[in-house]
Amino acid sequence: MITRMKKLTFLIYHKEYETFLERIRELGVVHIVERQRGEMDDTLQGFLQKRNHYRHTLIAMQNLAAGQTATEVNKGLPADALISEYESQQEHIQTLAQRIPLLDKDIAQMEVWGEFSWDTLTKLEAAGLPVRFYTCSDREYQEEWGEQYGALKVSERGGHIYFVTVSPTVLPDLEPLRLPSASLSQLRAQKTATEQELAEANDALKAYCQANAKTLEYGIAQLQGEIDLLQVKLNSESMAQGAVLMLEGWIPEDAEAAVRDLLEQSGVYYEIRAALKEDNAPIKLKNNAFTRMYEVLTKMYGMPEYAEFDPTPILAPFFSLFFGFCMGDAGYGLILILLGFIAKKKMSGSMKGMMNLVITLGIFTTVLGAILGTFFGVSLTGIQLPESVTQFMVVGKIEGTTYDKQMLLALIIGVVHLCIAMTVKAITSTVRFGFKESLSAWGWLLLVVGFVCTGALSFFEVISAGTTMWAFYIIGGVAAIGIYLLNNIHRNVFANIGAGLWDTYNMATGLLGDVLSYIRLYALGLAGAMLGGVFNQLAFMVYDAGGPAIGWLFCGLILVAGHTLNIAMSCLSAFVHPLRLSFVEYFKNSGYSGKGQTYTPFTAIENK
Repeated sequence: MITRMKKLTFLIYHKEYETFLERIRELGVVHIVERQRGEMDDTLQGFLQKRNHYRHTLIAMQNLAAGQTATEVNKGLPADALISEYESQQEHIQTLAQRIPLLDKDIAQMEVWGEFSWDTLTKLEAAGLPVRFYTCSDREYQEEWGEQYGALKVSERGGHIYFVTVSPTVLPDLEPLRLPSASLSQLRAQKTATEQELAEANDALKAYCQANAKTLEYGIAQLQGEIDLLQVKLNSESMAQGAVLMLEGWIPEDAEAAVRDLLEQSGVYYEIRAALKEDNAPIKLKNNAFTRMYEVLTKMYGMPEYAEFDPTPILAPFFSLFFGFCMGDAGYGLILILLGFIAKKKMSGSMKGMMNLVITLGIFTTVLGAILGTFFGVSLTGIQLPESVTQFMVVGKIEGTTYDKQMLLALIIGVVHLCIAMTVKAITSTVRFGFKESLSAWGWLLLVVGFVCTGALSFFEVISAGTTMWAFYIIGGVAAIGIYLLNNIHRNVFANIGAGLWDTYNMATGLLGDVLSYIRLYALGLAGAMLGGVFNQLAFMVYDAGGPAIGWLFCGLILVAGHTLNIAMSCLSAFVHPLRLSFVEYFKNSGYSGKGQTYTPFTAIENK
């Protein structure tokens, strides 16, 4: 459900403004109303740029730390100094990394000449016999250079000749090569030393990131607090020539007493009133322990507007039902429950709540898997189970048809889901705009739900065929009034009829497609069960072929690997497709917009 909100307006004397904001911040329940600003304050802009820089650096540090960050926070180390040291180490690593390709280039250049001493060449040059290095193609090389310039071939590669001359005279047609000032062995030693230094620098940076990532998180939290404080100041409106400042915000209804006490003690003028539908107050969800686990799914789509209903109480049971149907295996559900309890012991904070969701989905999967008659890919109908157990299973074909009972069950669930969505739409429309403005929604609800209920009663022979026909006529006639004549009481009747016909076309095509979308529940559950059965058959075929000793080994490996893969794929599809049925089919037919603003109180941000 959506927490009731109160609109808060207060006036503060400018000299008391800073102190008052700190007290409001400590209270941590006031959601400040943001105003449109033409020019962003330079200080705020600088803070925002710094925050982005901090966050990018934190992501890089966390990646380097590889999940092994220390839990201690060094509050005495400023974030700027931390980042400066990080960037300094990164710059050192980049310098070393850039040096290696240059050394590789020099080594490749020296390899054709082999190992020699530059000191020896320097002594020859001092004696009047300088040694020069040349290269040319095979065709350009002239044998007489040996006599004229003391040319000596060193190597031949790729159609080129590498040679030296020992002569005071320079070859007239070739430019001498400029070689590195170090020998080949020295260059190789430099490369080895640089690579070792680079590895040590990377290790040092990794250790630095592991030790200080949490400290940077704390620095970001502190900076965020400064940003929030500055934004609140900028959202204030100057009055009485700057002597008085006005601020507006929202508070939850249950926090009103604490806020009133603070305002009375501060001696400021204030006004508190209940939020109206048109105010579009920020949204704070308040649900029980079961529903609260699914609020993350609602937030993924978007928060409801203040005049809407919280969709989470309906999304929670249906998403769990859809998930269990898509997984469709009781054994896989038990694995999810086990993994949830194990992971819950090793995690903290919000992740514990996520593991509670995993455990809950595992329970639904176990129950649905048992009803659908599958346990680790094994069909439970092939096992001799008591009739008291098998009577609850939905397996096999519908009598007299070739259709699976599970497919019909998926369609029934879809029809119920959409009927609830249309009911929510009609009620929400009435609450927001009034009954007269919602006659079209009520007409469609009466038509669809009335026809479904009447058809179900007739199918189970609760009512006769004649009664069914008269019920269809009456329901259709009453619904047609709202759909075609009163869909908009402010238009003329002919415009309403045209709009009603267009709505009929959209509903007839859209509603049919929406119902058929729920077949995916049956298809995904069937696919997972079949794939699990295939792994079972493959494993025991290998067992039969390999014999008792080797056969059991490879049989076990195939079972573990196969079902692990199947569980992973089934979990992915069992999350995505129920989410789609909720976000597309349900939200569309319930008229849910998800354009609400999340309640974010102005509070002091501390390191967690």
